Amino acid sequence: MQGKVGQHLEVELEGEKLLLLAQRGVYWKDRNILLIADAHLGKAATFRAHNIAVPTGTTEKDLRTLSKLIAETSAEHLIFLGDLIHNKLGLTDRITSLVLAWREQHSQLRITLVRGNHDKRVPAIETLMKMEIVEEPLVIGPFALKHHPKEDAAGYVLCGHTHPAVRLHGAGQKSLRLPCFLFEKRIGTLPAFGSFTGCAEIEPTGDERVYVLAGDSVVEVH
Repeated sequence: MQGKVGQHLEVELEGEKLLLLAQRGVYWKDRNILLIADAHLGKAATFRAHNIAVPTGTTEKDLRTLSKLIAETSAEHLIFLGDLIHNKLGLTDRITSLVLAWREQHSQLRITLVRGNHDKRVPAIETLMKMEIVEEPLVIGPFALKHHPKEDAAGYVLCGHTHPAVRLHGAGQKSLRLPCFLFEKRIGTLPAFGSFTGCAEIEPTGDERVYVLAGDSVVEVH
């Protein structure tokens, strides 16, 4: 059973109602939990540290979006499904100040990070974000919250890591690649939250549910 709620889409999974958010997150209503995967904060700064010219302002944008989602959902617990910070080189003084100010703004919010592969390289993030860091899976039945998309006997897996996207084809050989939520039989993968992240194109087989992010809407396409 599913139905639109504002710009978002409500779906039922393992008997639980989840809101798929147009801003690339999932809100678990009954638990008042906001799930975010692959924020990769500071990624652009990491590129600039390697003398690669990329736009500035992506971290500010992503933190503003995150604040908006917290306000809209009134979530009490924010869980990052891995790869919160891209690389320790991206934690410049400026990025660190932005993250600290954001955390102070949300000082009452409980935050948990399910450690991803990028997070292993940034030992300072636990202190920086004043949060709990756990290894996968974090089991909150009926779900097993992970970073990597691998089935788990502990529950239906909600994860990130692969940054899924699908290509939609239109008239005149035109096509458009859009990030998506991908729900397979035992694994649900969230799109990458970070605005400066790439996507990995998937080829649906017909056994999964796919929801694309189209502007300010979430739309089922498969």
